Amino acid sequence: MTEQRVTVTITDAVADVRLNRPEKRNALDGAMFAGLVTAGERLKSEPGVRAVVLSGAGQDFCAGLDFGWFRAMRDGERLSALVDLPPGHGPARPGPQGPASSAGQRAAYVWAEIPVPVIAAVTGNALGGGLQIALGADIRIVAPDARMSVLEIRWGLVPDMTGTQLLPELVGRDVAKELTFTGRMVSGEEAVALGLATRVDPDPRQAALELARSIAGRSPDAIRAAKRLLDLAGRVDLETGFAAEQEEIGALVGHPNQAEAVAAEFEQRPPRFTDPG
Repeated sequence: MTEQRVTVTITDAVADVRLNRPEKRNALDGAMFAGLVTAGERLKSEPGVRAVVLSGAGQDFCAGLDFGWFRAMRDGERLSALVDLPPGHGPARPGPQGPASSAGQRAAYVWAEIPVPVIAAVTGNALGGGLQIALGADIRIVAPDARMSVLEIRWGLVPDMTGTQLLPELVGRDVAKELTFTGRMVSGEEAVALGLATRVDPDPRQAALELARSIAGRSPDAIRAAKRLLDLAGRVDLETGFAAEQEEIGALVGHPNQAEAVAAEFEQRPPRFTDPG
């Protein structure tokens, strides 16, 4: 990974991804943006990966943008525009760049584009851009005392890493506006109450890894199909969504992995699935 800002370790079909700048609270700089995009693009097609856990090394998930970048913005510079990123690819990216184009947007949205479930484990601070990266995950497990905030307004800015589009889906338009207009801090407990996080746990990373291993034990074809369908919900009309359901179930029924799931259930044994090619 770029300057080891982001590390990836794959064990038993689970990719353990860590933002690795703990001395700076995993703050976002050019190398971190590049590392996140590189890791995410790799995991879109990494053989044998069935689930991903995304966390921060040290006490914090990600405290947001590096202070030096705010100073540059004061002078009218956008350093993110200078970050060299790898090209996008994969089934979730139909065009040359897909829906996300800037460095910040891609660093956050690449996790939504990975075809397998991504679980964010949030401890300490997840502020501004750090929160938006967590929004790219499918599931967020947070420490009760985690600190989460749409912090951009404090710097005279708006969220520009997909947050304005993804946050209302989770918490509703009115709550998204309140959080964005005020920049107030939300604890892990309140984040769950608002719908910003999935659940709290005193050890989010361990809980996320356990959940990822559980998901990795299910049929990878069914898990991928379920993620595709659930990501359509609310973004397409019902006719399109219902048709997609039938297309996905038609591809699953009788597939070797589906037959293996049934056999394993009846025989009361662990299933032996084959990963998609």
